[in-house]
Formats: sequence, C-alpha cells, structure tokens
Amino acid sequence: MSEKKTAIIIPSRYASTRLHAKPLIEVEGKPIIQWVYEKAMAVKQADEVIVATDHEAIYDCVKSFGGKAEMTRADHKCGSDRIAEVASRHDEMEYIINLQGDEPMITPESIDGIISALKNTDADIATLLRIIEDKDEVENPNLVKCVIDNNNYALYFSRSKIPYERNFNEATFYGHIGLYAYKRDALFKMTSLPQTMLEKTESLEQLRALQSGMKIITSVVNCKPIGIDTKEDLEAFKKAVAQ
Repeated sequence: MSEKKTAIIIPSRYASTRLHAKPLIEVEGKPIIQWVYEKAMAVKQADEVIVATDHEAIYDCVKSFGGKAEMTRADHKCGSDRIAEVASRHDEMEYIINLQGDEPMITPESIDGIISALKNTDADIATLLRIIEDKDEVENPNLVKCVIDNNNYALYFSRSKIPYERNFNEATFYGHIGLYAYKRDALFKMTSLPQTMLEKTESLEQLRALQSGMKIITSVVNCKPIGIDTKEDLEAFKKAVAQ
C-alpha cells in the first residue's frame, strides 16, 4: 500500500472575466502562477505540489520553471471539482490542499497551520480566517465573514455582516481566506453532493459542506493576503513586491 501523502493542488484557469490570462501575468519577471507555486513549495508538510489547469499555456508555463502540472477538463464549475479530478488519479493523496492560483501573498506558515488543524481534529475540511478590524470590510459582501464555535469549528459563512450587532462592541468579526484543506474522502464527498439552497443563495461552496453536515475547522492567522481578481489587486501586489 502506498504511503499517505499531503498534496497542494493549485487550480488555475486561463479564462478570467476581469483579468485576461491572469496566471500568466508577470510581476518582477515571474508569472503569478510561479509566485503561488513557490509559496506552496515552501510548505513544510507538503509532499507534493501540482498545478491543475485547463489550458496548455499554463501547463507549459509551469513546466518551464520546473513545476509539476496536470491537465484537467475545462467544464469544472469550481476549483474543488478541478482538484478532485487530479486527486482521483493519485491514491496516495490523503490530505489535499486547494490553494487558489491567484493568492501569491499567502504565507507557507498559514498553509502548514491548516494542515496541522486538519490532521489533529475530526474535521472534514480546514480553512483560514483573519480578524477584521475595518468597518467597511465588515460590510463588504465581497469579503466573506464566518462565525465559529468555542472550538474553532465554523458555524456559518456569509457575505452579510455576521453576527448581527444588536449590542455593539461585543462581536469579533472574522474574514474568510479562501484556502481549503480536505481529507481525501471529504473532498470526494463534497464534490459529489448537489448544490444546496444556502450555497446557491450566497454563492459560497463551503455552505454545501456545512448544510450537508460536514465539519470545517478554522485557523485564525495574522495576515491579509492579496487575492488577485482585479487590476487594482494586481497593482497592490506589484507594490507589495516592490517594497
């Protein structure tokens, strides 16, 4: 029987509605996908890093800097489906991390943290949160909020401001960082379940897991990674790299 391994799979699509060919955009001479890949390679508990892509240009780019890549179908609805296709080819992958291909500022320590959380609890999935201090961010529907129980398990995720403040200065607000670690069986269960009402309402795939009774453990980190979705995000990343 093959040894159980921890794999980071980076789903990377060529098509993007807001930034054309986003993974291939170069910053300081390196494409964004390479920035992400190098962060993944620095994760101590990762045995393997693979880019899962639907486009040969990304595949060739990853190969050109010495990385591993696998082609996937083009019709996947989300990143979890894409990484499940790759994981299905590798029986040795027991813990599978879905690292977004547009998160070049994520820290290796954060990824190691959720791997540890997943391995040391009965959770099906692990993910990251950060404390929100900015009132505008709390109100911003593009920043997903999360409420957790006393053991750091997620109770709910929402684009709305949660919890609702009937009494002020009592709540701690947590923002979600879209990085997931799955136990193998949980990944395949998650991607085989039909979309739930809550998921379709808020457009948040993690609600499919919660509504279906799966357990999500969270780890709170003191960082605010820049996810690159817009030209403004790209400029912010360029500034951060320059500094």
